Amino acid sequence: MDHSRPDAIPEPAVRRISLYLRQLETFKRKDRKTVSSKQLGESLGLTDAQVRKDLAYFGQFGHPGIGYLVDELISKLRQILGTDKTWNVLLVGAGNLGRALMAYKGFEAKGFKLVAVFDSDKHKVGSRSGPFMIQPLAELANTIQKNNIRVAILAVPAEAAQDVADRLVDAGVRGILNFAPAAINVPESVTVNSVDLAVQMEQITFAVSLASMGKTA
Repeated sequence: MDHSRPDAIPEPAVRRISLYLRQLETFKRKDRKTVSSKQLGESLGLTDAQVRKDLAYFGQFGHPGIGYLVDELISKLRQILGTDKTWNVLLVGAGNLGRALMAYKGFEAKGFKLVAVFDSDKHKVGSRSGPFMIQPLAELANTIQKNNIRVAILAVPAEAAQDVADRLVDAGVRGILNFAPAAINVPESVTVNSVDLAVQMEQITFAVSLASMGKTA
């Protein structure tokens, strides 16, 4: 396997890089200076071999006799994930979920700056929600170009998701976090991560039900 090619790196390994970063940031808050692969793995329910294998896709980060320097590895993982710089992000959908996302304080700490909010509801357009003026979809393309936006959050009803996604892609967006309860089709050059809260709850209730059946069997 050619580890130098991004498309040769397994998706689960990339997802775990985010988990490693989050855990390292927790260690940093506790003033930990170093951590071993065993300690990092155990904190996430993973083996030390898995940690070393995942990190090896991206380079060699450990120090003999020391393990990993927490600050150094945080910096390296942020570079890998692209969060060592600030990404301007827009949000389409100013409903209940949209307002919750607007109020979320964790974006900027991770390198994401919400700079614009859009909605198709004429009763919302032109009104303010916190620091944001709700813009009409007609201003989407111009705002994307003006602010060099490449990442968008979609929090619209299912029936509107594909049309809005098409607009975003046509205007230059290359990554979409999709909260709409619908699958969207995009070109291969565009990355979509879908977050369907109902599906996530179904997975939880399935696991709970399965556990319950095991106890009563």
